[in-house]
Amino acid sequence: MNTYTEKEITTLIQSGEGFKLEFKSQFSHDVIESLVAFSNTRGGSVLLGVSDKGEVKGITLGKESLNQWLNEIKTKTAPQLIPDIDVVKINGKNVVCITINEYPIKPVSYRGRYFRRKANTNHHLMPSEVANLHLQSINSSWDCYANEEISIDHISLDKVQLAIEKMQKNKISIIEDPLSFLYKYNLIRDDKPTNAAYLMFKKSDSFDTTIELGRFQNEIIIKDSARSKSDIFTQIETVMDFVIKHINKEVIITGSPYNTQKWQYPLEAIREIITNMIIHRDYRSSSDSIVKVFNDKIEFYNPGRLPEDFTIDDLINNKYRSVPRNKLVADCCKDMGIIEKYGSGIRRIIDHFKNENLPIPEFGNISEGFMVTVFTKTVNNAEFVSDFSYFPQKKVTEKVTEKVTEKVTENQQLIIDEVSKNQYITSEEMSNIIGISTRKIKENIQKLKAKGLIERIGPDKGGYWKVNK
Repeated sequence: MNTYTEKEITTLIQSGEGFKLEFKSQFSHDVIESLVAFSNTRGGSVLLGVSDKGEVKGITLGKESLNQWLNEIKTKTAPQLIPDIDVVKINGKNVVCITINEYPIKPVSYRGRYFRRKANTNHHLMPSEVANLHLQSINSSWDCYANEEISIDHISLDKVQLAIEKMQKNKISIIEDPLSFLYKYNLIRDDKPTNAAYLMFKKSDSFDTTIELGRFQNEIIIKDSARSKSDIFTQIETVMDFVIKHINKEVIITGSPYNTQKWQYPLEAIREIITNMIIHRDYRSSSDSIVKVFNDKIEFYNPGRLPEDFTIDDLINNKYRSVPRNKLVADCCKDMGIIEKYGSGIRRIIDHFKNENLPIPEFGNISEGFMVTVFTKTVNNAEFVSDFSYFPQKKVTEKVTEKVTEKVTENQQLIIDEVSKNQYITSEEMSNIIGISTRKIKENIQKLKAKGLIERIGPDKGGYWKVNK
């Protein structure tokens, strides 16, 4: 049992409620819920006799109060939690500190319900989150388990042989035949292929790996579409080919005999996004992966949110430890040289876009999944042409037209002036300065962006404006 001093409890109270600390006036079921959330996260303490605002109110204790609370916590949690309880006097008032450590094998439940700590609140876990939490606590993942609905006959040994050859090219020593290789890599368990083996080497297409692909003229009109249901290695190439088919090559007039050419997006970054999307997808979800190609952006949506401990800021700034959702798939892909398992992919994607002077991609949890959105930009004295010379055997006749600067209205000129003064100015601030509605400001901004006179660098929050000379 921990023994806290009055000074230590006072310091805790002054720090305020947070990730590892909760205040409660009285003992109730909310206290047990918080202890369960702490045990499923990083541990923490509940202080009884303290209000939400950190005021010491004190709590009345009977002769058996502490034993009764301990017994209630034990009987209503599974596995049973046995916390430490301390009583400290602060200004003559009782404050009870109930402390629980992180539980080694998760998750712990309270009356059949599961919680984790997120910031300063308790987050109720969905069934998929409960499963993930358990698998992570035993250093495993869903793809490591045998798929009872399939047999070895559902696996293409020819595809396995191709994977072996890629590993050998990546300087991984493999001398086994395809079937022995599956056993060595734990891709077969109890004579049943694992989920990982099925995802990587299945013979036939199936709905559980469906990816919807679309080329959109706008948010409603679809110009082209496709669907992939194959193994994940084939899908990486299928999705990459679809994106390349529907993006363009930029031709910049330089005045020299040879014009400068480059793709609308950095292809290395696009491949990294596609690879991560497919390998780290939550294949237990009934949702499909979706790729939408627009004139000025591409959206990559994938079932499976970021882990609860990750924030978007952590992701962008590389302040996280890589936790692959599909550990066995990730291991095989690393040995094949397809991915770097240790979490540097996002940093490389951002660097590629920075090197091309393109807006940094947006990353975010959307519904029960994760989305990456990449953006292009209009370049002065250049236009995008349909050029698929990414494939050496294909050629195309290029045509470039001169860009003519269009006139702007008085309000549009005022917007350009304000953006020139303050690149971080908001639409609301411009509305107050110029004297027109925020809606009109946004409409004029869209027109200026379409003319290539201004552009947004980075996301709506955290980005800035750039005026093109």
